[in-house]
Amino acid sequence: MHVNNIRIVNNDRGVIILLFMVVYVFYNPTNSGAVELNQQNLDMTLASNELVFINFYAEWCRFSNILMPIFDEAADKVKQEFPDAGKVVMAKVDCDKETEVASRFHITKYPTLKIIRNGQPAKREYRGQRSVTAFLDFVKKQLEDPIREFFSLSELMSLESNKRMIIGYFDRRDQPEYGIFRRVATNLKEDCQFHVGFGEASQQMHPPGHPIIVFRPDKDRSNDLDVTYNGSLNNFDEMHIWMSEMCVPLVREITFENAEELTEEGLPFLILFHAPEDKESIKRYTEIVMTDLISEKQSINFLTADGKRFAHPLHHLGKSDKDLPLIAIDSFRHMYLFPKYEDIEVPGKLKQFIKDLYSGKLHREFHYGPEETNELPGTTPPESTFRKLAPSKNRYTLLRDEL
Repeated sequence: MHVNNIRIVNNDRGVIILLFMVVYVFYNPTNSGAVELNQQNLDMTLASNELVFINFYAEWCRFSNILMPIFDEAADKVKQEFPDAGKVVMAKVDCDKETEVASRFHITKYPTLKIIRNGQPAKREYRGQRSVTAFLDFVKKQLEDPIREFFSLSELMSLESNKRMIIGYFDRRDQPEYGIFRRVATNLKEDCQFHVGFGEASQQMHPPGHPIIVFRPDKDRSNDLDVTYNGSLNNFDEMHIWMSEMCVPLVREITFENAEELTEEGLPFLILFHAPEDKESIKRYTEIVMTDLISEKQSINFLTADGKRFAHPLHHLGKSDKDLPLIAIDSFRHMYLFPKYEDIEVPGKLKQFIKDLYSGKLHREFHYGPEETNELPGTTPPESTFRKLAPSKNRYTLLRDEL
């Protein structure tokens, strides 16, 4: 509330009256710019919108101040494009004022851009271009229907073999189960392709009134068979958990596009470098990880990398594409080469390689030679090349640097 001015007047009885010219100023976040979120309106906003795109900022952060007018202008464009309530909201959080909200979303740098779909935070932050056009295009893409409809079972035979897929067989589009299926698909569309058939297109695959959902693995990376969902089709959380487990593989491919988000997870990399056309080594590596290394998944990221695209790390290891396939660990300090690729077939050998990283043995042996000989080698382990693909300090204000 602001008091603009005061006037003194006499009424008919000569009584002096103070007239306060009072103007109530309410910030209505729906008028322009991004919606300001706080502890009071956060949960309602997330629960009542299909997509919420949030800019976590700090007023003292130079990068936040540069981004703010761009994000606000994009929010206005998005409102014009998608005026219907419940569809999309572009929002912002002042992390200095709303410390509990910032803590809830694990904010470690400013500005951070996060996506919430159907109340569920997406695993990946927004890392694209920071312009009005880029933000608008991103929102449009996020709101596209994530599910492709097929009209005959023969169409499923021609789908790409190098994609992870969830396939739904339903009686009708207005089934409640399909509504839940679609919500989950919206959340996981970056991790899987989603396909659906209705009525005659899928009736051979399920009994009437009993929809079926099937996961089909990436055939170029796995020898696994299709898996049928046996949980409740009326429970969003249960279906979401199952599809997440299916769609996000234990062994992932690292690319220049996703390297930043993988490094931000903070776990060392166990990487299979392979020739682009070599599918068999990927499948065998995946099998070994699934059978022998599953217990290590909390301590290391299992990755594959195109050895030609990532020739620079190979060069650091003293190798080239002629030496593929090979396996190495990148600890974000140094890179360590698994001595002999063929030894992945020796039970426990690759697992011991990982344990030697955490015991410090790999580092000691690079500096002082094998422990049984104590010979001093002439080289030290090559420095990590993948840490250079981590988030740039020139792009964000990092909390640990500011404090």
